[in-house]
Amino acid sequence: MADKKPEAKAGVQMSKDQMQGYHLGALETLIKERNELARILGIVEQLVAMHLKSLQESGFDLQKLGFKAPAAGAAKQAPKGKKIEELL
Repeated sequence: MADKKPEAKAGVQMSKDQMQGYHLGALETLIKERNELARILGIVEQLVAMHLKSLQESGFDLQKLGFKAPAAGAAKQAPKGKKIEELL
């Protein structure tokens, strides 16, 4: 990405307060996006673990295909121990 600093249209520099507000706003947005991505990843990890566990319990040989067996408690990786239905 280009390393641009926020400036007014006529090339006039922003005040220190405006610069701080700009960076704080960007940081807030990025943190919220990161948290949402982590939430989605938790849901995906929970679904993967559930499917792997189900296949393993039905006698399917996961190691033959290169899958790892789910670790103990792997299906509980969603944030705050919530079930998928509660997160959606």
